[in-house]
Amino acid sequence: MKFLIHITCGPENPSKAALAFLVAKAAQDEGHEVRMFLAADAASLLRPAVIENLQGLGTGPLKAHLESLRAGGASFYVSGMSAKSRGFDATELGDLKAEFALPTMLVRLAAEADRVLCY
Repeated sequence: MKFLIHITCGPENPSKAALAFLVAKAAQDEGHEVRMFLAADAASLLRPAVIENLQGLGTGPLKAHLESLRAGGASFYVSGMSAKSRGFDATELGDLKAEFALPTMLVRLAAEADRVLCY
């Protein structure tokens, strides 16, 4: 089954942001294909300092979930407009393979997914 996890909350809501990654990891651990689309404030979640420090209350560390998702082959998309308006660019991605995308990609991913979860 294909899951799309659409995240719009960012570092201002660490528990909800980490929960999105935890649920994505749970889906992947169950053998499902996972794609993540980060938009609005969620674009900032892929900043190195945020990855290192974000800890959700009861939802764990973002870094651990992200590392597991990467190792399992999850796909990552970041709203290009959201990233640009927040001063976030590809130089901050390091070795994380993420694609900057337009809303049309979100629509395509949602149409292809069996399940869409939004955080």
